[in-house]
Amino acid sequence: CSRVTGSRIGDVVRKGKNGAPSKMRETYMGDLIAERLSGVQTGDGFVSPAMQWGKDCEDKARATYAFMYDVEPTKVGFVIHPTIEMAGASPDSLIGDVGGLELKCPNTSTHIDSLLGSDINPDYIKQIQWNMACTGRAWWDFGSFDPRLPPSMQLCVRRVSRDDKCIAELEAAVRDFLSELDAKLAQLTS
Repeated sequence: CSRVTGSRIGDVVRKGKNGAPSKMRETYMGDLIAERLSGVQTGDGFVSPAMQWGKDCEDKARATYAFMYDVEPTKVGFVIHPTIEMAGASPDSLIGDVGGLELKCPNTSTHIDSLLGSDINPDYIKQIQWNMACTGRAWWDFGSFDPRLPPSMQLCVRRVSRDDKCIAELEAAVRDFLSELDAKLAQLTS
């Protein structure tokens, strides 16, 4: 509650027209201010069918990855960033001592695009880099999973290496975001 998270890191750095902060960034800041004031996590609890599909498939995706790569993914909870207390991430899994795993269970056409080599969604790249910033890991596997396809096509994995420049940019953006949030909170509570 009230912390910047990996799944929303894209909103922190998202720009609108003319490079101005995006509406999504402002909404996210408002949500975090509300969480700090109320102590209650924001959100309407809405889960779309696509979101539910992803939740329902994640354990099977993790098991498939574990089998294919002969590893034991470790589920973890929220990991606080090592130097930014009000920020962290909830990795899908950690792999050994140096890696991690981010799983997505998209619609079939999106998964097929992954199988055909499409680029990983830039927001997912930011999330993955943020996961590495919070955990200190050197690499992260991005897995797209769809159990509706033949077994040989169900899992597509791409390894993403740690990008210290990207991480430094994300950390600077999060620090700026949190400073702005603190200033707005101080204005509200004065």
